[in-house]
Amino acid sequence: MNEKIQSPEVRVIDDEGKPLGVLPTDQAIAIARSKELDLVEVSPKAEPPVCKILDYGQFKYQKEKEARKQKAQSNEVEVKGIRLTFRIGAHDFDVRLAQAKKFLDRGDKVKVELPLRGREKANKEVADEVVNRFLENLKAQYNLRLEQPVTYQGGRISAIITKA
Repeated sequence: MNEKIQSPEVRVIDDEGKPLGVLPTDQAIAIARSKELDLVEVSPKAEPPVCKILDYGQFKYQKEKEARKQKAQSNEVEVKGIRLTFRIGAHDFDVRLAQAKKFLDRGDKVKVELPLRGREKANKEVADEVVNRFLENLKAQYNLRLEQPVTYQGGRISAIITKA
């Protein structure tokens, strides 16, 4: 902006959007000051750099406004957890299934986990069956992608899924 522009020559665009051509930086700053505006570098990588004559405060405000709008529109993806049990009942299974569907509809990732306690660790196949049945029920209704395949780690079986 203004005196902080390093380049000796700049391509200038006036406050109405009309190109003024390539001018020495000092002359471009003088033109901007005569209109009580600032000379702002909008494209520093161009050869010569492109500068615009405008009100810097308003320019900065517009940039911040665009950034806020973009942030508001971006959806933060969360990883939601669904915890199953080794001997889960039919109704509880359906409730967890409904929760997972709600999370997937919102665009979140779902981490399905089944902790094994005590003697349950000896019957890992049954736990695998429960998790796979859960995933199959979801796959019947959604096009799913496994972010993390079904794994057994530290006494718990887990998988992370998302809508494809």
